[in-house]
Amino acid sequence: MSRRLKLIIAYNGVPFAGWQSQSHRNGIQDHLERAFERIGGKRVRVHGAGRTDAGVHALAQCAHVDLAEDGLSTARWREALNALLPPAIRVLHCRYVSQNFHARLSAKGKTYRYRIWAASVLPPFEYGRVWHVPRSLDLELLKKAANRFVGTHDFAAFAASRGEPEKSTTRTIYSAAVRRSGSCLMIDFDGDGFLYKMIRLIIGSVVRCALGKSRIEEVTERLASAHAGHTRFAAPAEGLFLVRVRY
Repeated sequence: MSRRLKLIIAYNGVPFAGWQSQSHRNGIQDHLERAFERIGGKRVRVHGAGRTDAGVHALAQCAHVDLAEDGLSTARWREALNALLPPAIRVLHCRYVSQNFHARLSAKGKTYRYRIWAASVLPPFEYGRVWHVPRSLDLELLKKAANRFVGTHDFAAFAASRGEPEKSTTRTIYSAAVRRSGSCLMIDFDGDGFLYKMIRLIIGSVVRCALGKSRIEEVTERLASAHAGHTRFAAPAEGLFLVRVRY
């Protein structure tokens, strides 16, 4: 018998190759699995709620792992894991859950945040945590463009291929909230799921609108057509944060 441990993990994605295990063993998943093996003496598989790309951050990624019945208390697991993990990865919370829980399959939705620094100078403490756009952005145009994505759509035109065909490219975005704090613009997308590079391609498109480089109607037309078209730009990974996974 085994016990299933649910983890809430935060990480600065800059030093890592994304969530998923890689051959060079520098995925977030790799670091977690190595830490578990060092503590328990056995190899285990850590299952994440989704795969964040290289450079993408997480405030509250969710994962689960099956452990021996006589495992440590949840407080001891958190303490032991954080003692072995790189400083840029931290287990915030953990608890034992039912075997019916699955970090990916049980998820009902996710919230992502994208941060943009719209000013001529980027403060050094924001380096690696925002997309630096050294120009003023039209906030109202940014809001209007972002809101065009709210609803259920075929997002094929705003997705990239991982080499694996998607069963469906239809997703629902429940809300797109845009706010400004000084020079920092933040856009939160809450939805039932997101395709590979979907948020970054959406952000690239809405920022072009806010800079006056394309019309909002072009966004609407591309979304309706479900075809990528010739010109697409994915915003940099470092501005993207997984905020939470809903269950």
